[in-house]
Amino acid sequence: MTSAPTPSTADRIYRSSAGIAGGVVLLALGAWLGFDAVFKGEGRTPWLALAGLLLVVPLVVAFTFRPAVFANEERLRIRNPFRIVTLPWAAVASFRSGFSNEVFDQAGTKYQLWSIPVSLRDRKKAQRNLARAAAAGDPGSSTLLTGGRERPTRSLGDRTMDDLRELQEARAGDPGAQGEPSVRWAYEIFAPAAAGALLLIVLIALG
Repeated sequence: MTSAPTPSTADRIYRSSAGIAGGVVLLALGAWLGFDAVFKGEGRTPWLALAGLLLVVPLVVAFTFRPAVFANEERLRIRNPFRIVTLPWAAVASFRSGFSNEVFDQAGTKYQLWSIPVSLRDRKKAQRNLARAAAAGDPGSSTLLTGGRERPTRSLGDRTMDDLRELQEARAGDPGAQGEPSVRWAYEIFAPAAAGALLLIVLIALG
């Protein structure tokens, strides 16, 4: 009797709380304005409002709620606004943090990590903490203890990228982490947005 395969470890999920909060605000505003236009508007206004909502709501969801990065011991899965990229760890060549956080596969293709934003303000604060830690004689410390509080010497985005690098370096040679990159386009976003855009164009053209 063969034993059941061991299940993969649970994903580590990285998302932008600021992006989600922004999405809630935008959807609430859209619902308020759309409700008013649909139920109180006259003439073509309700239809224009419906077409506008059909176009805008999927885009808001795509850029705020949808982005996420999922990482486990076998692969990195990147859910960006318009596509999902799956990279087995062996297919990952490097990570790069600049004005955005990016991952490169072995062929040199670049994929942006939308859900791990770069905060230059957070990075500058972390650099100041690092300088203070160095002045205190502990340049390699990951935190600085001041006023009874631990302050990080790396920004949140940079710490997240460090975690992903460590996971890739540790797991790239595992048998379960082999394979080629795969990309799936987000037709569930494209379809309603395109339908809304088409309806909006038709309504405007008909005058």
